[in-house]
Amino acid sequence: MDRKNTELNTSFSGVKVHPSAYVDPSAELHDGVIVSQGAIVGPDVTIGKGTEIGPNAVITGRTQIGANNKIFPNVFIGLDPQDLKYKGASTEVIIGDNNTFRECVTINKATNEGEKTIIGSNNLLMAYTHIGHNCELGNRIVLSNSVQVAGHVKVEDKAIIGGCLGIHQFVHIGYLAMIGGMTRVDRDVPPFCLAEGHPGRLRGLNRIGIKRSGLMENKEFDLKLLQNTWNLLFKSSDVMSDALDTALKGKLDLSSTKLCDFLKDSISKERRGPMPFLN
Repeated sequence: MDRKNTELNTSFSGVKVHPSAYVDPSAELHDGVIVSQGAIVGPDVTIGKGTEIGPNAVITGRTQIGANNKIFPNVFIGLDPQDLKYKGASTEVIIGDNNTFRECVTINKATNEGEKTIIGSNNLLMAYTHIGHNCELGNRIVLSNSVQVAGHVKVEDKAIIGGCLGIHQFVHIGYLAMIGGMTRVDRDVPPFCLAEGHPGRLRGLNRIGIKRSGLMENKEFDLKLLQNTWNLLFKSSDVMSDALDTALKGKLDLSSTKLCDFLKDSISKERRGPMPFLN
């Protein structure tokens, strides 16, 4: 790199940029940001306070990254989507705070004008995870190694997804769901549920995850009622729409209501439908 670029990269106040890295002059880097050797930060990028960018990482496009994120080597964020419909629209990637993106994670921007790929806060994306265009991830999610997330996938808070698996386009993963490694995820996984297998099937409630989450201490949470509702929805002989009608007429707590609301949306025409239970 020539002397001019080296001087440019070290001109950001309160920011540490390695001489071999490149930061575009129009990028906005806040105090405490570290840009390691060989990394590239393009124009229209905003990086929040205390975020660390590892060696050879590339951050480009209209990308907004919050505070205190840890971006490991060879991470690529904000590049064009792997979508044949993409025609060069200036779309966005928006990332919250306190996330960890391990080695070789890739996060694509959205496809059409005005659309976004969104990742919340306090998430862990392990090595070789891919987040496709127009995805929306909540908070406190764990994606294990080599999880491949196709476009338009939504993952709700506190979901845990095992390694070496693919998630089909437009699938929704519910709150506190857990998916075992190497599962084929081609249908929605409802909140509080445990799923595994090829093809993926529901195995029951994610009881261990529920206990670890602290929900058991909430007076408005009733595990027995949630289990009864789950049994009605997935183990009765009724079709899902009829089972939902019966469940919604009965007693529900907040968790049971969340489960029913998710399934009501999942069986609509716009969604792929819920993953079935393995009898």
